Order: sequence, then C-alpha cells, then structure tokens
Amino acid sequence: MAILNLLPLNYRRPALVERPTTSASQVSTQQSEDGSVNQGDTSLKSIRSGSSGGIPPPLSFDHIIEGGTCPPCTVRDFMNYLIYVERSAENLQFFLWYRDFEKRFNEAQTADLTLAPEWTLAMEEEAIARIKKEQAEKARVKPSKSVSPAVAEILKGTDFEKPIRKPSVATTIATTPISPLAASNGGDPFGTPPRTPSDRGHHYPNSTTATTYNTAANEAFALAGLKAPFTVQPFRVELDRIIATYIMSGSPRQLNLSDREQKVVLQALCFTTHPSALRVVVRSVESTLRQQAHPNFIRWSICNGNPVRVTFARCLGVGTIALSTIAAIILTLSSAPRGFRALPAIGWVIGVATLVAAYKGMCVVLHGLHHRHVRPWELFVVDEEDNQQNEKEQDVRSEKSLETGSNSFENEPWVVKYEKRNLIRKIFDREVWIQEPALRQIQDTIFVQSLLFAFICAGGLTAIFVPLPGGNLF
Repeated sequence: MAILNLLPLNYRRPALVERPTTSASQVSTQQSEDGSVNQGDTSLKSIRSGSSGGIPPPLSFDHIIEGGTCPPCTVRDFMNYLIYVERSAENLQFFLWYRDFEKRFNEAQTADLTLAPEWTLAMEEEAIARIKKEQAEKARVKPSKSVSPAVAEILKGTDFEKPIRKPSVATTIATTPISPLAASNGGDPFGTPPRTPSDRGHHYPNSTTATTYNTAANEAFALAGLKAPFTVQPFRVELDRIIATYIMSGSPRQLNLSDREQKVVLQALCFTTHPSALRVVVRSVESTLRQQAHPNFIRWSICNGNPVRVTFARCLGVGTIALSTIAAIILTLSSAPRGFRALPAIGWVIGVATLVAAYKGMCVVLHGLHHRHVRPWELFVVDEEDNQQNEKEQDVRSEKSLETGSNSFENEPWVVKYEKRNLIRKIFDREVWIQEPALRQIQDTIFVQSLLFAFICAGGLTAIFVPLPGGNLF
C-alpha cells in the first residue's frame, strides 16, 4: 500500500477572497501624495515573489500560467473558472494577451519601432499628477441643477436644448454580432485580438472591422480630452482593438479600472504603442489575478463534487451520525452488555468524516478513487463525443459564444441541458481522474484531517455512552 504524501496536518485551504472594490494600482499610487508609482512596482514585485496561504508551490500562479500543471488546474481550467464561475475572465484574457504582445514587441526587428518610445515612470507620474489636478478642479465646481420638464419644453428646438447623447461605438461593438472573418480568434477565449498586419505578414483580415475599432479608440481618446494618435506607429491596429475591447467605457470586456487609471493608460497609448504604456493596467490586472482569482480557483478546484453531490454527502453524514446516536441510546437503555455500546463509534467516524469533508467541498467516495465530477460545461462536450459531428458543433458553439465579443455564456446549449438534468443524474454525474498530483495531495491531507477529527469525536461520544448505567428496559 502506497504511503500518502501529505501536507502538514494543520494545513488550511485558501480562504475565499472577495472581489476588491479598489484596484491595486490605485491603492499603490494613493500611498504617495506626489503621485509616485514606484511603490506600486515594488508591491507588484512582492506579489510575484510571495505565495498565497494554502497553495503549495506546484500550484502557484506562475506555475499554472507557464503550463506546468495538469487537469483540473491548467490555464484552460483557470479560464473556464473565470468565465463560468467568477465571471471575470477578461482579466486573464488581457494578461495572457499582454504577455504575448510584450514578447512579440521585444522580438520585432522593424524600423518603425523607433516611433514607439518607452512610456517612462516619470511620464506616468506626470500624467497622474495632471489628472489629479483636473479632478480636484472639477470637484470644486458646483454641479448644475437638472432642468425641469416645463423649462425643457420651452427650450425645445432652440440652441439651449440639452443634446441627446448618441450611443458610443463601444456599445455598438458590444451589441453588434462580429462576422466569422472578424472573429479571427476562432472562438477561443485565449486569443483576444488578432496580431497586427506587420506580424501576420498580410493585410488585416477585415478592413471594416479595423475601421470600427479605430473609430472606437478615437472616441475613447476624445472623451479623455486627447487627440487621435499617429496610425503609423507599430501595433497600432492591435492596440485599437484592445482599447475598444478592454479599456474604454462600455466595452464588451471592460476591465475594472478606476477613472484615473483609464485616463492614464489612454494618455500613454496616445503617446506610444510600447508595452510600457499598459503598465498601469497590467499592474491592476495581475494583482487581481494573483491575490483574488488564483486563490479562489485553487479553493474551488479542491472540491471534487458538484454542489448537488456535496449536499447529498452532507445529508448522508448527518444521517449517519443521527442513526449511530439513536443506536447508542437504544443500546444504553437495553440490557445489552456495555461493550456493544462502542459499536456506534464506527458510524460516528464515518458520519463525522463525511460531514467534515463535505463541508470543505469534498465527497469521500469520489476521493477514495481520486475522481472528480465533470464540470457542467465539460459534461455535454463529453456526451457529444459519440457523435461524429462533435467537432463541427463545438466550433459553432464557440463562434456563437463570442459573437458579441463578451464572455457571456447564458445562451450556450449546455446551460439548458444541465438545468433539465434530473437530480439523481446530477448526484451520480460522470467522473474523471484527477491528474494533478499537488491537488490530490491537498485532498489527501483534508481527508486525513477529517478522519482524525472523526476519531476524536467518536472517542468522546463512546466515552460518554459506555460508562452510563444500563436501563434494562428491554
């Protein structure tokens, strides 16, 4: 029998981290009155070098991103978690794109790179200080009162009538289906923007789409009080799509940026297309991924059963404890020898261990096999493998899920299918083997902790019932 390779018995799984209300880069820049961002860079370095509690090194954020983990802890699983559970996949999508963009920019050997100088920290500090000053001046201006309906009716048709704001280009992008040609990422949530023409070696796949994103980017610059940048800069087409997809207000995958961060990054992108222009956004996104999304993903991955199965396991645990207690009471009231009163301890051990493990999201039966339930979004893909048209249907489903450019999944076929699935089938859903050794090690440790706690509880209850005098009622 193989010896379990356990973590320390005082191990605790990662705590649930709530979504931060203020972005990390905003906090770091607020720590200094003169707008210095050096502290933000230092804090980011400490985030990268540090490790979250309850997460072993093989499951660290960097290890997952570099592809050094097995299912269910791969980058694909991380992305699925952010899409279907946490609903914040735009952070990881942007982060992965930026890593690839930075690598391609540094490896490029074209002469037009001289048109994209670095956005230095001094420039960033100056931009932050200027935006702070503008915000302070606006705060001192008394807001105007709203016009009454009677006055609005009088002013109707005159030059003083309040103009009706037209929908932004970003709203149009978010609500207008993208053609299959424009969706050059092939429906893959990892492939956010297509590469620029100079990288691909041919023209942009759809000039109309390129014009749309350029218009949206110019609108974002105009709303920030900036002039449209030079279009001859390298990677400008790609960054226009990034602005229209992630940065500007109302974009389909809008990042959780403060107003100050948004204006700073737009000023930087108006000046250059160098990767350093996105420093503010990357700092905020990476901090959120490392400090909030990654610990929650590991905590969620520890659960080997779906919610229905875990609830069923809890009920079984409570039921087993109750039946064992009733049996101990009956044996105490009977004329049976005292030794028989220790038999319910077996049920107490099983019941308490099952209940404690279920409290941490684990089913002991699945754990005994080192299995986990197939996720709902994976379940019907597996079911369709028997159909020879599975590959074609999967491509159609991927295209439909990204028609609007957003990460919405409510219209995906598996949602309705899983809702119609009966309760018994959900409890005994399809299982797969857990391939990641570090995750199995965490689950083994939690199981042993549950057993130890169960033995302590069972020993205490047995010590109570065995010494009691018999009732001799029957």
